[in-house]
Amino acid sequence: MIDWNRQGRPQRYGFMLIEGYALMSAASAVEPLRAANLLSERRLYDLSFVSDQGGWMRSSVSGAFETVPISEAGTDLDILFVVAGGNPLAYRDDRILGWLRRLARSGVALGGISGGAAILAAAGVMSSRRFTIHWQHIEAMREMYPDALIERRLFVIDRDRFTCAGGMAPLDMAHALIASDHGVELARAVSDWFIHTGIRQAEAPQQLDPVRKYDLHHPALVAMVELMTSHIADPLKLEDLAYLSGIGARQLERLTKDQLGQSVMQFYRSLRLEKADEILQQSNLPLVEVALATGFSNRSHFSCAFQAHFGMGPATRRKRPATGKKLLRQCSFVR
Repeated sequence: MIDWNRQGRPQRYGFMLIEGYALMSAASAVEPLRAANLLSERRLYDLSFVSDQGGWMRSSVSGAFETVPISEAGTDLDILFVVAGGNPLAYRDDRILGWLRRLARSGVALGGISGGAAILAAAGVMSSRRFTIHWQHIEAMREMYPDALIERRLFVIDRDRFTCAGGMAPLDMAHALIASDHGVELARAVSDWFIHTGIRQAEAPQQLDPVRKYDLHHPALVAMVELMTSHIADPLKLEDLAYLSGIGARQLERLTKDQLGQSVMQFYRSLRLEKADEILQQSNLPLVEVALATGFSNRSHFSCAFQAHFGMGPATRRKRPATGKKLLRQCSFVR
């Protein structure tokens, strides 16, 4: 039996509800966490709801959550999600935006659900972070924030920022969060509980899922790639990948070499470098920020890894996109 509560205390998740939020988006984020508590028979997640003034905060269909005002919410949270619908790009409540900035300074991780990322961007807390938002707002967001790292994905997890596109996408992001916190076994149990067996990856539908993209069939390898793609900026160790995938490290290493032709960490590094190349081609982010966004501790180690993988340095690659790619060679790496 996997110990699903390795962290020793419940994770404290807050949900900031903006007037007119979509009930489906909020429920899709909250219910998997409730189910994780129920199925594990432990209080893994403490959930709280916040609004500007407190009281019952109605959704777009009048369903409501009881909330506390931000004046009483404090900063004792692991993650605060902003849940917004309607036209979040027009939202400019200086009190809320200031509170979000204070949370960021206090080290609280922040998330955006549906239109929530627009409010986080307005607060100025998404700089150098990859994120996503409901498809309806993507083009307008790109016009308003030309330097923003917006991706057309179901969800994006970049270090201490957690964003998803709304609708049913919070279910998929919750699956990734639960898997990361407590292992894929519990995450799958929660998905089964909601008859949500078709878990989509963060990249869906723009990219093939791991089973088809890499021709994977072993469930531990599928789980491993899911964990890797949701931990680009904060890479997991081999032992954590194995534990959360439900098998031993040696077995995971053997399976990866047999089916992917690389070691676990070589494959992981390749995924991170491919993401770095994507960021280079789509933004003017400084190289040190690209390095941090893809899990490298400094620019020099990132440049070394990038040179070995693509046959040219990142600065050259940005100026002159290459048509080919060289195999990864030996290089001195740190995270």
